[in-house]
Amino acid sequence: MRIVIGDSNHRGFWGFVAQTIVLTLAVIIAAKLMPGVSMNNVWTALLTGLVIALLNRFLRPVLIFLTLPFTAIKLGLFLFVINAVIILLAGAIVPGFTVEGFGTALLFSLLLTLLNFLLELPNRLKKHPDNQNINKPSDENDEFTPYEEVE
Repeated sequence: MRIVIGDSNHRGFWGFVAQTIVLTLAVIIAAKLMPGVSMNNVWTALLTGLVIALLNRFLRPVLIFLTLPFTAIKLGLFLFVINAVIILLAGAIVPGFTVEGFGTALLFSLLLTLLNFLLELPNRLKKHPDNQNINKPSDENDEFTPYEEVE
């Protein structure tokens, strides 16, 4: 039996590094777009991306488990509150990264989720099973008909 704390899409160390870099880019873009969120420099953004990734990996599953009944009653909308709490915690942990309030953290987390999805989209499309054999030359013997008899 294997217990994984964090997301179920565990990709190892280099996957975590890639995810943190993408998250850092999303943090930089979202901080430029959102009033009420500020950071000092790129190193602060990198540290913020790392802290948010670590909080998402270790603290978020615990918070989801603890608030599961409430989340179920609210049809999953309480997950937005958990995301905002993680952003506020990152603002408290990382020096130079400030978020003005809960509403700003909630909007920032929504924007961050959207940007993170858009930045990871090319990688997701590349790994999609329908895109694996696009350029592979087809062999005439590879064809399978549903009416073929098996002996």
